[in-house]
Amino acid sequence: MAERTLRGARLGGQSFEDERGIEFAARQQMGYRCSQGHDFEITMSVEADVPAYWECPRCGAEALSTAGIVPDEKADKPVRTHWDMLLERRSVVELEDILSERLALLRGGEIGPAHLHRANAKKIAQTG
Repeated sequence: MAERTLRGARLGGQSFEDERGIEFAARQQMGYRCSQGHDFEITMSVEADVPAYWECPRCGAEALSTAGIVPDEKADKPVRTHWDMLLERRSVVELEDILSERLALLRGGEIGPAHLHRANAKKIAQTG
C-alpha cells in the first residue's frame, strides 16, 4: 500500500518541468530615465507598443524613454457648453419664437410658480 501512495510537493510550487523545447518570445530591453536621474531598463516583447513613460521603480516618478519615443499628443476637444449643444438642435430664430411663446404663457398666468397663478386668479375674480 505504501508503494501506491502519492507524494506531495511543497507548497509554493516547485515546478518539475524544465525549459527544454520551449521557444521564448522575442524580447527587447527598453531604457528609461526619471527626473531624479535614475536609469533603469524594462524587458518587453518586440511586438509590444513601447510606452513613452514608465514609473520609476526607485522613486515612483514618471520616467521618459531614452530611446527617443515621443509621447502621443492628445487632441484637446473644445469645451461644449449647453448653449453650443442647444444650437446644434435649434436655430436662433426658433429659440426666439419659443422664448416669446413661453413668456406670453408666463405673463398670462398659464405657467409658472403656483403663487403667481393664485395671485392672477384672485385679480381676475375681483375684477370679474
